[in-house]
Parts: sequence; C-alpha cells; structure tokens
Amino acid sequence: MMKIKTPIQVRYQETDQMGVVYHANYLVWFEIGRTAFIEANGLNYHEMEEQGVVSPVIDVHVYFKQPIRYGQDAFVHTWLENYDGLRTTYGYQVTDAEGNIAVSGTSQHVIVKKDNFRPISLRKKFPEWHEVYSNALEEK
Repeated sequence: MMKIKTPIQVRYQETDQMGVVYHANYLVWFEIGRTAFIEANGLNYHEMEEQGVVSPVIDVHVYFKQPIRYGQDAFVHTWLENYDGLRTTYGYQVTDAEGNIAVSGTSQHVIVKKDNFRPISLRKKFPEWHEVYSNALEEK
C-alpha cells in the first residue's frame, strides 16, 4: 500500500491552554496529508479546480489516542482507504517522532461541479485519477 509521510510543524497557535494540539487542527493536518498524497501520485488538485470541479468532504471520522504537544515532531501518514469511481476515502494516522499513533481517521470525498455541486464521476471526468487510484487499491 502506498503511504505518504508528511512532516508537520506543530505551531504554538495550534495548541490549547493545556499545551496540546487543539482537536480541530487534526482535520487541517489530514488535508495537508491528502494534498501530499495527491501530489506524490503525480496528480494536481489545482488543475481539477481549473475545470470547474471541487472535492468536498462528505464524511469524516477522527479517533484520538494520545495528544501531540507543542515542540513535538508530528507526521501525517496518508493512504487510499477506498475508492469506487465516485467516492474516495483517504486514511490517516498522525504519529509522533517515535511512531506512536496520536490520531487516526478517514475522510470521504466526492467531486462535484463547482457551480451547482452536482456529483460527477471521477472515473469519467478524470480518467488519469481513476487509473492511479484503482492501481493504489490493487497494491493494498
């Protein structure tokens, strides 16, 4: 399975009064990992947007296991969890420098026309994405 490891700099403003990363920031980190995954596979989300297509989140799950604190090294590991030609599910793990899992989760996306938010088939509209994602699932 192709997993992309993205380093995250834990910034002070991302922490709460307890000195741990505020829970909502992990969703931002998931997005950083997702973008890195897409780019590592030779794809470009910006080109998709130029064609009037966006990819909203339709479902997200986050599981908290241990905190990440300011000053710690953090990494987002991202992979393709599921893909059916219409919906894409990415998997994530946020780890510390020792590899301990702090947070895990998934996000599910569809692609839609930007002007009316009607879903469209990734398989039909972006066959190169479909090929990359189908191959990534075969590697699982």
